[in-house]
Amino acid sequence: QYKFRDLTIEELKTVNKTYPNFTFSMNTYTFKDGSQKDLLNFSGTVPVKYGNSYNIPIRLWILDSHPFAPPICFLKPTVNMGISVGKHVDAHGRIYLPYLQNWSHPKSTIVGLIKEMIAKFEEELPLYSLSSSDEARQSELLSYIAKITEGETEMKSKSKMGGDKNKGCFNKITVVGAGDLGIACVLAVAAKGVADKVVLLDLSEGAAKGGTMDLEIFALPNVEISKDFSASADSKVVVLTVNSLGNAQTYLDVIQSNVDLFRGIIPAISHYSQNSVLLVASHPVEVMSYVSWKLSAFPKSRVIGVGGNLDTERFQYILTNLLQAQVLGKDAWIIGEQGEDKVPSWTSCNSDANQTETMAARNSKEKVANRAMEILKGKGQRSWSVGLSVADLTDSILKDKRKVHSVSTLAKGCCNINSEVFLSLPCILGTNGMIEMVKLEEDPLVQEKLQSSAGSIHDLQQQLKL
Repeated sequence: QYKFRDLTIEELKTVNKTYPNFTFSMNTYTFKDGSQKDLLNFSGTVPVKYGNSYNIPIRLWILDSHPFAPPICFLKPTVNMGISVGKHVDAHGRIYLPYLQNWSHPKSTIVGLIKEMIAKFEEELPLYSLSSSDEARQSELLSYIAKITEGETEMKSKSKMGGDKNKGCFNKITVVGAGDLGIACVLAVAAKGVADKVVLLDLSEGAAKGGTMDLEIFALPNVEISKDFSASADSKVVVLTVNSLGNAQTYLDVIQSNVDLFRGIIPAISHYSQNSVLLVASHPVEVMSYVSWKLSAFPKSRVIGVGGNLDTERFQYILTNLLQAQVLGKDAWIIGEQGEDKVPSWTSCNSDANQTETMAARNSKEKVANRAMEILKGKGQRSWSVGLSVADLTDSILKDKRKVHSVSTLAKGCCNINSEVFLSLPCILGTNGMIEMVKLEEDPLVQEKLQSSAGSIHDLQQQLKL
């Protein structure tokens, strides 16, 4: 079944000569979409010097298009080893390296890949020794990895925390990130009373500090703080608020740091809550929604960003209450990108009106919209404001309200956008996330602005390494 069998065999001979401790076999690999394929693979240890000398266990899967496609690489920890999630390793032990990103035959080889792997592991050790009390928890993760790499198709997580109590109408929300925004989301969701349980997943290093400590001191009902991904099990909505606080110099570096951060979060979250809706509040929300969609392999309907929801609510309030334009307010939306490039738009249209009446109505809307946008300027999006918006969205999802919100969603196919980008558009939300996109009034200027945003976002995404 290998297209380039002779080339593959020759390369594996070279690997065996260089690393004689590796053992080779043919096993079934399960891909993210559930499809399976019998693939050659080998496992063994590679020597790494990190103060002391360590033997790091790995397993490499050779795709049937090898050597023109890179291998799929995993750590293979034992029950007393924990995975150190970092720049090159995610929570499930999958290994990501520049060498894999830039794979090109004949320049790229498996021996070259392993050499880079060793070099990167010597900068950041990927495994650590677990205490005996943690070994039981580790066995669940190893079981999941085994299901991916040993051909088992049933990948439903049975969390100890979840049990039967999370079945039925139990509404559980997890907020990932214990910064100001994460805590604001927890408080707003708790105040709204939409969830039976709210988990705050604190991924920061060290003991609980600041707001997290205060949440523990003043213990809110049905709010749990945890550093363990398994605490998120069976959540119906997972809110992502984390942002990298690295020393990146350029805007692209900042976003890449966020992508690297998400690589260690999204696979674990999607494992423990396989039927959840991912609600992205991290910046930039359009790009991070796209990244979450790609890393989770969830259907597009179950990955949305907070997008223009807050600005839309403010916009409608200004039109209705401050400018006394009640008729316009209910059909007004802020769409496109968050920030300076957001666009006012409308979802109602009088199809019976003649061209003159249509133009007059459009001019009237434009004048009122410009006044409303001026008032909207400078209001910013404080953590507690975004938290209220997140609570509003989770309320619509958990209660299956079928309410229309302006949220970041996959915009491909809308307004002649052909690239995979997320933009804010009016969408009906329910239990399974985005149910349907609401048709916008046709306006060439709005379409032009959306296409421009889509183009710049797509160009940025092309520079990122997922």
